[in-house]
Amino acid sequence: MALDQISWDHYRTFLAVVETGSLSAAARTLGLTQPTAGRHIEALEQAFGAPLFLRSPQGLLPTEKALAMQGHARGMAAMSSALARIASGDMEEVRGTVRISASEVIAVETLPLILTGLQEAHPALEIELSASDAVEDLLQQEADIAIRMVQPRQAALLSRRIGKLSLGFHAHRRYLERHGVPDSLSELPAHRLIGFDRQLAYIRDILKERPDLVGITFDFRADSNLVQLAAIRAGLGIGMCQHAIAAREPDLVEVLPGALDLSLETFVVMHENLKTVPRFRTTFDALVAGLETWIRPSKNPAARTTRSGIID
Repeated sequence: MALDQISWDHYRTFLAVVETGSLSAAARTLGLTQPTAGRHIEALEQAFGAPLFLRSPQGLLPTEKALAMQGHARGMAAMSSALARIASGDMEEVRGTVRISASEVIAVETLPLILTGLQEAHPALEIELSASDAVEDLLQQEADIAIRMVQPRQAALLSRRIGKLSLGFHAHRRYLERHGVPDSLSELPAHRLIGFDRQLAYIRDILKERPDLVGITFDFRADSNLVQLAAIRAGLGIGMCQHAIAAREPDLVEVLPGALDLSLETFVVMHENLKTVPRFRTTFDALVAGLETWIRPSKNPAARTTRSGIID
C-alpha cells in the first residue's frame, strides 16, 4: 500500500499500539479485532519500508522510525478530535463539545461547581475535561480552552488574567495536634513534609523565587499535586496548598502564615478563531467568572480580553 493510500484509521491504530504496548490492548481501546489492528500495522510497515515495532518481553517496543512518527500521529489525532468537536457544534447556539485543559487540582477542586452551573444553563453543551499538569497545545487544537499558570506568548491566543492563586504551608488539625505547630522555617525539617517527586516547570519557578526552600527534603513525595493534597487532608504531614482550598475547609490550618508567600498567576486561554463561536465564548466567560470568584470570593473586578495580551 502506498503512503498516500494510508487512512487515518491506520495511524490511529499505530498511536494506540505505541501508547499501550500491544496489539490486543490497542484493539480493545479502539474497539477493533486484534487481526484488524495487526493488518493496520503491517500496512504501515510496508508503506514506510521498515519495521515500526520490536517484540520484547515488555510488549511491542517502538523503533526509532516509530518514535519519529509518534509526534505527527498525535498531531493528527488532535486535529481529528478538533474536527469532531467542530462538527458536533452549532454556530448559532450554545450546543456541542468543548474540550477544557486544566491542572489536576483545578480540574478536581474548582471546575466541577463552575461546570455544573454552565451545563445547567446550557443543557446542549458537552464538556470534555483533560485533567493534567502538562500544558496542552491550543495552537495544535489539543484543547479548545486551557487554564494555565503561565502567561501565553503566542499572538494567536486570547488570554484573560484571572489573578494569583496564593499558596501556603498547610496541615490537618489532626497532624498538628499530634506533632505540634512549627514556629519557624528552621523547625520544618523536624516535621513530616509532603512535596514533589520531580520538578515540574512551575516548581522550578517557585524555587528560583525562594532558594531557601531548595534544601528542604520531603518525607512523602508525589509528582501529583492532587495526591499531595489528599495526603495533607489525611493528616500525613505539612505541605503546600492553595489558600482558596484551605479557606473552605476548617480542618486545614495554615502553618507559618506568610512564610511561603508564593503565588501562581492564572490565565484562561483559547485560540482567537474560536471567540465568535457561542459555545466556546460562553464556556470561556463562565470559566473566567467562576475562577475569579474562586480566587477572590469578595471581588469581581472588570477586565477586558485582548489579543496576545491581558489588561486588568
